[in-house]
Amino acid sequence: MAENDFNFPRDLREAQRDLHQTHAELTALGKTLPWSVEPHEGWARPKDHWCPSSRPATSGWTEEQKSAIAALRARALELSISVSTHPFWDSVETGRVVEARMALKRAHKAEAEADAAEAA
Repeated sequence: MAENDFNFPRDLREAQRDLHQTHAELTALGKTLPWSVEPHEGWARPKDHWCPSSRPATSGWTEEQKSAIAALRARALELSISVSTHPFWDSVETGRVVEARMALKRAHKAEAEADAAEAA
């Protein structure tokens, strides 16, 4: 079945889109942060060790970085709850909920493609 077989309410589509965006922001921010939240002196295991590894010393995350991560995580949790408990799911035929959930995850891409085709 195609994504458009499900008539997703606008608020559900927007919440799912915002959830995708929030996860992307969280991932992008996480890639810029030091490897340890707290200050750490780092370590180096020799190459002949059974599990060679190393990490440089770090001063840890700043309070602003901790706050930004906490805010994004809280937003992602809020959106996840909003999406998963939306009343729409009660209207989906038994046995099609997983299919509908997967379709919703892809719906924002289909909308973007449709908008791009309209603009062309």
